[in-house]
Amino acid sequence: MKLSELKVIVTGAASGMGAHFARQLAAEGAQVAAGDINESLLSELPQSIHQRKLDVSDPHHCEAFVAWAAEKMGGLNALVNCAGILRDGLLVKKDRETGAIKKLSKQDWKVVLDVNLSGATFMAQEVVAYMAEKNVRPGVVVNISSISRHGNRGQSNYVAAKAALAANTLTWAREWAQFGIRCTAIAPGMIETPMTRGMNQKARDAVVAMIPSGRIGEPDDIWRAVKFTIECDYFNARTMDVDGGLSF
Repeated sequence: MKLSELKVIVTGAASGMGAHFARQLAAEGAQVAAGDINESLLSELPQSIHQRKLDVSDPHHCEAFVAWAAEKMGGLNALVNCAGILRDGLLVKKDRETGAIKKLSKQDWKVVLDVNLSGATFMAQEVVAYMAEKNVRPGVVVNISSISRHGNRGQSNYVAAKAALAANTLTWAREWAQFGIRCTAIAPGMIETPMTRGMNQKARDAVVAMIPSGRIGEPDDIWRAVKFTIECDYFNARTMDVDGGLSF
């Protein structure tokens, strides 16, 4: 698919990788509809990008956003599923001072699954339903997974969501082949974003030290992978790790 022919939704587009993807797609000539729960940051995107508040964890929000985006762009043939949050913590841990056993809260488990997995699923479902009904061919959905999908201490909720999203990339590619729609995924490693800048510095330095490429990644590193998966019509059903060689 040519980027200039895209009518694409980008979720999580107010900051970090999502904002970078939205800007780059627009610069390549694509029509872009950007959604995020943070309307203030969303408004900082170029005015050429359609913008609207989006809470991906709410299926009604997803349905309304897709209808709005298709109307604004005169159609729809792509989705970049980028919305995501972190609520890191050990599933079970012992307090260093008191020795008390503490558990990851049920709320922290639920909210990460609601946004990172259910939200991505709701968006994909609505976008593909639209394309199937309108007989839009070809189409593509790009899921943003994570190398944490392979397992990472202190991220049971995030790992569960991102691993499931990678698995469903294959599932959905098989289901949507009949509609001429591909499904791909990118699994970023440690990337410079507002999310990772909030990490404990000692923990951040330890992760960077394990990266063979010798540096933290930049959003543009992931953008190049997203661009490839959109443009290469033979790339389908697979999740591409883009992590500088990092392994936990």
